[in-house]
Amino acid sequence: MAQIHCLDLKRQHQKIKAEIFEAFEKVYENTAFSGGPFVEKFENEFANFCDTEYAIGVNNGTTALHLAMLALGIGAGDEVIVPANTFIATAWGVSHAGATPVFVDCTADTWEIDPSKIEAAITPKTKAIIGVHLYGQPFDIDAVKAIADKHKLFMIEDAAQAQGARYKNNVVGGFGEMACFSFYPGKNLGACGEAGGITTNNAEYNTHIRSLRNHGSVVRYYHDEIGYNMRMGGLEGASLSVKLQYLNEWNNRRRAIAKKYQSLVKNDKIKMQAQPEWADGIYHLFVVTVEDKNGFVDYLAKNDIVAAFHYPVPCHLQKAYADLGYKQGDFPNAEYLANHCVSLPMFAELTDEEADKVIAVLNGY
Repeated sequence: MAQIHCLDLKRQHQKIKAEIFEAFEKVYENTAFSGGPFVEKFENEFANFCDTEYAIGVNNGTTALHLAMLALGIGAGDEVIVPANTFIATAWGVSHAGATPVFVDCTADTWEIDPSKIEAAITPKTKAIIGVHLYGQPFDIDAVKAIADKHKLFMIEDAAQAQGARYKNNVVGGFGEMACFSFYPGKNLGACGEAGGITTNNAEYNTHIRSLRNHGSVVRYYHDEIGYNMRMGGLEGASLSVKLQYLNEWNNRRRAIAKKYQSLVKNDKIKMQAQPEWADGIYHLFVVTVEDKNGFVDYLAKNDIVAAFHYPVPCHLQKAYADLGYKQGDFPNAEYLANHCVSLPMFAELTDEEADKVIAVLNGY
């Protein structure tokens, strides 16, 4: 058996190549390369998928977070609470808007934002809380929303890894003021190129973000505010429409693989992300922790399993945020995870034979 990688995008694209290329032909025939009907089609489909009133396509997930902040009026002098255990783009959205990210720890078991740590981080400058559906598993939305409501703060879902995940049987994307998605190629729903999106049930936010992404313009050549060039491309929109038809099937396959890992790996040296009964995740990543991360990864490599790391440095200890004054020890759960986390092979096209080999290797560690 060949090496088993954490992700193999080629397998997905080989299966749907003809459909993708047919969709691209239509974009070419219409020369609808920037925004346009193919993006609008995907926006309507994705809003329906997320059970929200609106979906707005943009050029990437980081932009989605940035424009969400601007639409909420968040800027210089404001603070936004962000989990320390997330991909750095969650914090970039805050920083790009001119505001300051204020980090809080994750829980020791779910690895999601810890609601019990949020209130101590709230100051008169706090305007919002961003919860992250990390690795495709929903955070405790009700607990975070209760805190946001109590302190009159906005709640934003960072759903970059969670297209189709469910919280208490409802698809994520419509719980807060807005939800921000990444359609980076490696995501469960990934474009053929860079893309992102925002879902909301608020008509005012929808209109404002559509203006912001298009040079601050609603009527062509009339600019109401300083805007940006952050549209989704037509090719990206068309590829996403094709893939959205398969997303539930792909997510269910990931769930089946995860269930095999969870039920058949019997090794006390390997710890897995806790799964609350209200969370129906989509396993964008399957992350475990071990005490000897480097030794574990070497062991996997010797057995032809190529692992990955998500994420080896928590946000508060990144050099880019050194000026905020955080230090080692501030958020012990996030720091432990960064030092001990390993991502195992997880993608819809992983075969049962390959999954069984991963399980056998894990049990032999």
